[in-house]
Amino acid sequence: MNQKTHYKTLAELQPLVGQELGLSEWVTIEQSRIDLFAQATGDHQWIHTDPERAAAGPFGATVAHGFLTLSLLPVLFETGFVIADVKMGINYGLNRVRLMAPVRAGSRVRGRFKLLNYEPLEGGAQLVVEATVELEHSAKPACVAETVTRRYI
Repeated sequence: MNQKTHYKTLAELQPLVGQELGLSEWVTIEQSRIDLFAQATGDHQWIHTDPERAAAGPFGATVAHGFLTLSLLPVLFETGFVIADVKMGINYGLNRVRLMAPVRAGSRVRGRFKLLNYEPLEGGAQLVVEATVELEHSAKPACVAETVTRRYI
């Protein structure tokens, strides 16, 4: 279990541009989560939902949807670091996303967060954070995304 990094105020982050903000706990990607994501999105491609066929496929097992991996960012952020005076955060967008390695069912992922930009806003700040979704036992990350969020105090 990781020790979540705590910041007392949003303003504390401003001088940390270029530095790591935190590292999340590991999250296991079970087949049931993959199946629920397929059901929610209508993407039932066999590489995600048919374990028998996928075992003989290019990845040797079913794999999580790339967008499932990306959709885990909120829970990874949640366990990666906390800013005590932030009352609300919203997703503002993504600047860049790369899905670099398949996430096989049963694998574990975690998020590593680096602050790329801090822009003060009325009542808060806009943060650009490089979120690297690390894949356990892999030299290559599952995903690297530049997230843009607005945090309000």
